[in-house]
Amino acid sequence: MLDVPFFRRPLPALKGEKVFLRAPSMHDHGEWAALRQNSRSFLEPWEPRWAPDELSRSAFRQRLRRYRSDFDQGTGVSFFLFETRSKALVGGLTLSNIRRGVAQTASMGYWMGEPYAGRGMMLDAVRLVIPYAFETLRLHRLEAACIPDNNRSVGLLEKAGFQREGLLKSYLRINGSWRDHYLYALIAEERRVPAFEQRG
Repeated sequence: MLDVPFFRRPLPALKGEKVFLRAPSMHDHGEWAALRQNSRSFLEPWEPRWAPDELSRSAFRQRLRRYRSDFDQGTGVSFFLFETRSKALVGGLTLSNIRRGVAQTASMGYWMGEPYAGRGMMLDAVRLVIPYAFETLRLHRLEAACIPDNNRSVGLLEKAGFQREGLLKSYLRINGSWRDHYLYALIAEERRVPAFEQRG
């Protein structure tokens, strides 16, 4: 009997010191909508323009269906981030546009609720997702793009070991305007393994 492809297996729970990651569910809608609404002015400068029904239950259900479809097809994996201590939802992280064949690459995107920003939680999450991407999904390259004046995101990616490869002109339509982005990447063979992983 053939082994089940990795993208048909249940998503793991990725547990770190500050956060744990799991797949979103409909039970998360209320907490997610409240966090996003309360963080709207903090998030909007860095995200695509919000739809009028952005936070509705029906839009969230469609979002989950898209996440599930991407996962089943092996083209994406979406996580919600929860603080380990309080179990509160704090943000999200997605591996999208997974390309196989000669590429073996994915793009990483993320968001953090304003009350939890600057506390090291997203760095913890990224350090959990990196081995998942390279060891479980067996990718070769992980990419991330960020707006040049998004200093938090630039600092996060560089602390996580990503290398800046260049500037993508007018790359994504963010909050209604086409914006340049820095392209960052991490290669499986070049990643620096943090000391806490090495001890394991």
